[in-house]
Amino acid sequence: MQQGSGIEMILILAVFGLIFYFMIYRPQAKRQKEQRALLAGLEKGNEVLTSGGLIGKITKVSAESDNIVIALNENNEVTIKRDFVVAVLPKGSIKSL
Repeated sequence: MQQGSGIEMILILAVFGLIFYFMIYRPQAKRQKEQRALLAGLEKGNEVLTSGGLIGKITKVSAESDNIVIALNENNEVTIKRDFVVAVLPKGSIKSL
């Protein structure tokens, strides 16, 4: 066994740790932060896309619960959990469809 093998092993583990941090943990933490900011900024009148593919306008946001009400059209409203919102669309997106 060589004398420097312990230091080399620690160095290799440190390099793998840095790769893990920059390629996996950091981008995931950034996405989670953006999603939390998106969910915190939801308000009545926003046009949203859900993870199920529904597009609608928020008609009711409840501060005490995790639910929001989305109007799919003039006649249909759906209550969903706030967590299922994937994106906030620009104003007028629904009418352009």
